[in-house]
Amino acid sequence: VQLQAYGGGLVQAGGSLRLSCAASGRTFSNYALAWFRQTPAKEREFVAAINWSGGGTYYADSVEGRFTISQNNAKNRVYLQMNSLKPEDTAVYYCAAGSRFGVRQLDEYGYWGQGTLVTVSS
Repeated sequence: VQLQAYGGGLVQAGGSLRLSCAASGRTFSNYALAWFRQTPAKEREFVAAINWSGGGTYYADSVEGRFTISQNNAKNRVYLQMNSLKPEDTAVYYCAAGSRFGVRQLDEYGYWGQGTLVTVSS
């Protein structure tokens, strides 16, 4: 399984950015795809997840209403649309895949991609 995240960059506070994750190597019909983020000062934390089959979504409180996770099954892509960005959203963002939906623990996700850096300037 390979997950490749891209789309990070520098954006001003209040702006928007869309991250993409390309998934390959297996079928994900019974999997959840998720986004996590990490800064040097904090542990990696859950951001959002989507149930690949049913399309259900699940968000961290800190991004609810500002971020939207979505998928394109035909392209095996997962996206994270980030709006109303804040400086505290600055982090390296990772995509991950796991067999259970609705969980936020890191060890529930067995597959990880490399990170993509998002920097939000004030």
